[in-house]
Amino acid sequence: MPTAKVRASTILGEFEKARAELVGKAVILTDGKAGTVEGVWLDEMHGLRISIRGHDGKWPISTIKLAERDEMVQRGTATGKRQAR
Repeated sequence: MPTAKVRASTILGEFEKARAELVGKAVILTDGKAGTVEGVWLDEMHGLRISIRGHDGKWPISTIKLAERDEMVQRGTATGKRQAR
């Protein structure tokens, strides 16, 4: 496979991984906006950008201050604290 095709495939693969990791997760941005990630875009000028449900616009992923982690989702909490059983 030509080198350019391999690089393009790698970029698209990483983009799909980023989308899978972010879409549906709760995030807080550095400017205080918070919500659930609706979509991820690859912008040739700005790199990866996200949209947040309930907010107009798209923001660079570099502005994510805090993101929900998978372990939090598996435990069923947004704070990461274990629930009493």
